Amino acid sequence: MNEQNYILELKDVVKTFGGVTALAGVQFQLKKGEIHALMGENGAGKSTFIKVITGVHQPDSGIMLLEGERITPRNTMDSAKLGIAAIYQHVTAFPDLSVTENIFMGQEIKNKLGMYDWRQMNQRAKELIEPLSKEIDVTKPMGSLSVAAQQLVEIAKALSRDARILIMDEPTASLTANECEELYTIAERLRNEGVSIILISHRFEDMYRLATRVTVFRDAQYIGCWDVDKISNQKLIGAMVGRELDQMYPEKTAKIGETVLKVENISKEGYFKNISFEVKKGEILALTGLVGAGRTEVCQTIFGIMNPDSGRIVLEGKEVKIKTPVEAFEYGIGLLPENRQTQGLINELPIYQNVSSADMKQFAKASMLDEKAEIQKAIELCQKISLKAKDISAPPSSLSGGNQQKVVFAKLLNCSLKVLILDEPTKGIDVGAKYSIYEIMNELAANGYAIIMVSSEMPEVLGMADRIVVMKSGHVTGEFDNKEVSQEMIMAASLGEQRKEARA
Repeated sequence: MNEQNYILELKDVVKTFGGVTALAGVQFQLKKGEIHALMGENGAGKSTFIKVITGVHQPDSGIMLLEGERITPRNTMDSAKLGIAAIYQHVTAFPDLSVTENIFMGQEIKNKLGMYDWRQMNQRAKELIEPLSKEIDVTKPMGSLSVAAQQLVEIAKALSRDARILIMDEPTASLTANECEELYTIAERLRNEGVSIILISHRFEDMYRLATRVTVFRDAQYIGCWDVDKISNQKLIGAMVGRELDQMYPEKTAKIGETVLKVENISKEGYFKNISFEVKKGEILALTGLVGAGRTEVCQTIFGIMNPDSGRIVLEGKEVKIKTPVEAFEYGIGLLPENRQTQGLINELPIYQNVSSADMKQFAKASMLDEKAEIQKAIELCQKISLKAKDISAPPSSLSGGNQQKVVFAKLLNCSLKVLILDEPTKGIDVGAKYSIYEIMNELAANGYAIIMVSSEMPEVLGMADRIVVMKSGHVTGEFDNKEVSQEMIMAASLGEQRKEARA
């Protein structure tokens, strides 16, 4: 293809940090009016690539062309002037400022007296937002909006700067199914209006829904570029992880034993009603359904974050009243939360203190903390789960998403537990790291843990679960043995098209 057909092209770009190579001669071509997916495992070089394009980092060598002209943005202001903008998974907005203030930050409109013209800015902000959403009040604080709405504001901000190239970094990671669909529609409309989009996502459904081409990076290197409709899942996964994953899910070796945990008709007004199921020793029970079905709230109730209005929780044959997470831990129930950043990790503390944080008593020695024992235990647990970390004194934020999730697993393994509740355990994790998490789950099941896995990913549910409980609108609408269920049956139950009584 002629270079003039590309709006953006990178050739042989190299970027190093000290002795670490972040980009090793990568290339990339973006057509005008195209949605182009960029995929790869965490650590593949995608984030550095974004920062080179947006001027945060300058490459050591290589060239970047914008419509055939060589460019070298020195900062984000330079890239913005060139019409390049990025929308990140974790919105970097000013939560206490209004939507209008966020949109016009650094490009405020002033009147003849040099004063800010808020009336004109509010009107212009409204004009930018309305095509994306009619529900957003531009005078409200940014922090009062949902994650999805904040992303739309960031898109409006980019359009206010006449962005021709929009980089969307994991845009759907924190969105519901409906919000994803709304974002897809907006991305397609922007493409049709001539905006070129680089889509970075771990979710294959994002790529298939939006992109026409996909480029893969692995270990800081360019691996290849393919038309989306001409590459198979297996080939794409092989390109990302460097090996063919004939089995996306490791073989199970656990022997299922007696019932460990049983919930009987638990209800919480406004969230769920008459929920019953049980999970056995060595078993992985999937709790699935559409977003908003009440799955997370059921798990939070078992863990003591919420208290049920009625019903019973029975642990090893005895009814228990769990009023707090501390009591849940004491009973041997642990929770891996859906949001590891805000609920699972303490990024201000080193890795080893995160691992020990759920049970510090075992390291107490004469009213003092035995830090040496704490570090040693953390090292043992991190080795057990194959954590990739150069220094366990570093914060979890220094790790990839998959390794951050492993730190949360290590924290749970530091406690004496019988039941593990895993809420979306592979959310936002690349395909190679997912396999590693699945191996940990299977090993834990083989060691006798009873596991409840909340998952919205149908292949994951079918690939990992022994039994499947489906919820819709706070009710159980189906319960299946994995050997007797199809994807269509689970989807029908998720939509409430059938009702099955829970089986023992």
